[in-house]
Amino acid sequence: MFWTPRGVELKKPHQLQQMRKAGLVVARALEATTAAARPGVSTAELDAVAADVIAAAGATPSFLGYHGFPGVTCISVNEEVVHGIPGERVLVEGDLVSIDCGAIVDGWHGDSARTVFVGEASPEAQALSEATRMALWQGMAAAALGGHVTDISAAVEDYVRSLDNRYGIVEEYVGHGIGSAMHQPPDVPNFGRAGRGPRIVEGLALAVEPMLTLGEPDNRVLADDWTVVTADGSLACHWEHTMTVTRNGIWVLTAEDGGEELLSQLGVAFGPLAD
Repeated sequence: MFWTPRGVELKKPHQLQQMRKAGLVVARALEATTAAARPGVSTAELDAVAADVIAAAGATPSFLGYHGFPGVTCISVNEEVVHGIPGERVLVEGDLVSIDCGAIVDGWHGDSARTVFVGEASPEAQALSEATRMALWQGMAAAALGGHVTDISAAVEDYVRSLDNRYGIVEEYVGHGIGSAMHQPPDVPNFGRAGRGPRIVEGLALAVEPMLTLGEPDNRVLADDWTVVTADGSLACHWEHTMTVTRNGIWVLTAEDGGEELLSQLGVAFGPLAD
């Protein structure tokens, strides 16, 4: 067993199974919410869709009431990076919408985000979303037992920088440990050198969440004290999954298939725990 810093929670197999249940609730809430994103629908209506899925599963929203946050989801549109508050904003054709959702099952959390387009999106917006999505998977694919958390960080950055430096990497908001609380040590930055930070060991669960911009990565928080927007008004995108590494490989707890399809495409072992 590798040494881990104080505060890093290592889960037992049955606890990871509970996190998988929470992760599937989140996956289904996001599936329903993204399917409902179309012109004329408000972000509050999307939030209600997620709330219904979570309630029907007998789960509890992670976000609602968290430090006073008023929504079940964070819904960030166009230049909004993260933490957008669901409300009266009505979606229009071409909007880029990042939806972040968390759920709790028997005290264990799942956390995931995905981006969807309202109707037809610009080629630039589509490329930004695909770059962010693949940066997430490249980061997760770099995780291995005995490695370091920043192996994920370096893989995210290396992939983004390989795309002709077209995108800004938001540095102020990072991934995190997750388990019996939504946010735990260690931080998982989306940039940096490999081989640093805590070791990746069995039982460690992480939420990996790159945020990219189509312009500069500088950002600011709006007067609502939650919504983060790009300083230059450029588009932003957010993708996230909760994952763990078992002795068999990587298990993406918030992906319906556990990550099997994409991990196999990347040549990485898929490693769910047996039920």
